[in-house]
Amino acid sequence: MQDQDQVGPTEWGTSVGVGPWEGPWPQDDRYDPELLEGGDRRNVVDHYRYWRREAVVADLDTRRHDFHVAIENFQHDHNIGPVVRTANAFAARAVHIVGRRRWNRRGAMVTDRYQHIHHHPDLAALREFASREQLSVVAVDNTPGATPIERTPLPRRCLLLFGQEGPGLREDSRGTADVVVSIAQFGSTRSINAGVAAGIAMHTWVAQHANPDRAW
Repeated sequence: MQDQDQVGPTEWGTSVGVGPWEGPWPQDDRYDPELLEGGDRRNVVDHYRYWRREAVVADLDTRRHDFHVAIENFQHDHNIGPVVRTANAFAARAVHIVGRRRWNRRGAMVTDRYQHIHHHPDLAALREFASREQLSVVAVDNTPGATPIERTPLPRRCLLLFGQEGPGLREDSRGTADVVVSIAQFGSTRSINAGVAAGIAMHTWVAQHANPDRAW
């Protein structure tokens, strides 16, 4: 048997996860023989230890919520990775990247392997998708006329739309949204990190619509 601390086919070294499976291997197609043999140090909850990636995605598909997340990518925003990671944590139905196809995956911490991610070349394509799927578009931006998200009932079936660090959402993005919400701030900074804003908005949806008893 391999040493318990040996690194298997993983991305996290030995800092998290488990070593090789001890005892008879489970007779279940969801389990990955390579992970069972070498250990599982991936960034996954214990429920999915040793599972194949495809099996994890299939199980997540039974748990995903009714909200989608979209973020503009017109300046190669470094916040997209954290948005993807948070969307995975809150079981978003999918993440949509509007604009440039390429984005920095580093901040996603490998969670993009388990999260559905779609690309749209422009806002019109995103809006067409939202209309086809009957999703209300909720733009998140601290601009005049926005309603406080803390006091706004979010639609169950919605697409949360975020802009980039600095410029925020484009004007046409706000103009075509069904509702524009803001996040209350009380300090001196003009804006908060786009990845943080996305996390706040997603958790607001979770607080309003999700069942906390189903959380891990």
